[in-house]
Amino acid sequence: MFTRNTFKFLSELGANNNRAWFDENKPRYEALVREPALDFIDAMAPSLKKFAPHFRADARKIGGSLMRVYRDTRFANDKTPYKTNIGIQFRHELARDVHAPGFYVHIANDECFFAVGCWHPEADALWKMRNAIAQNPEQWFKARDDKKFNKHWALDGDTLSRPPRGFAADHVAIDDLKRKDYVAVASLSKAEVISPDFVKLTAQRFSEAVPLMRFLCKALEVQY
Repeated sequence: MFTRNTFKFLSELGANNNRAWFDENKPRYEALVREPALDFIDAMAPSLKKFAPHFRADARKIGGSLMRVYRDTRFANDKTPYKTNIGIQFRHELARDVHAPGFYVHIANDECFFAVGCWHPEADALWKMRNAIAQNPEQWFKARDDKKFNKHWALDGDTLSRPPRGFAADHVAIDDLKRKDYVAVASLSKAEVISPDFVKLTAQRFSEAVPLMRFLCKALEVQY
């Protein structure tokens, strides 16, 4: 699916991040980035059905699991028009209508990684996750400290310097209640991305994160 030429194209795009160059090289983008990404998404569908039946591998060119190559530059200082990474998100079947965690793959020359959970959730979703942890700390610890999960995954994201309003400073899970993001990240190398076993590896890593994802889904009142 993905090859060394995929990373070469992303590097060239970074050096020529303008519409004229992209338009001239769009057939290469299709062949080296979009088509392999859609093939990967399609190949992930059977595995997702096994360990995450309410999450979708949507291989549409637009509006599916493959994130847009076009950057939103309206409020950004960086006005370059194109992303130099491949972002793939396997969203919950209700994600457009409700808050829900997701499975994510990030492919770029500077860094590749897997991620799961909720990044920068809105206030009501953030409160629900914090409240679930506050009310059920033992269930949270069981998910967070799962041996298979901890072998490759680590919690990440922004945190508060002080306890959030409404939560006791001496709560047993106060360090996790301070989190502004409920995400976990697992490492991924370029060699693994271009390996013929990339789909198998992705399914394996995501399946290791099931305890965390199940807890977050329950907190947000969506089916896992």
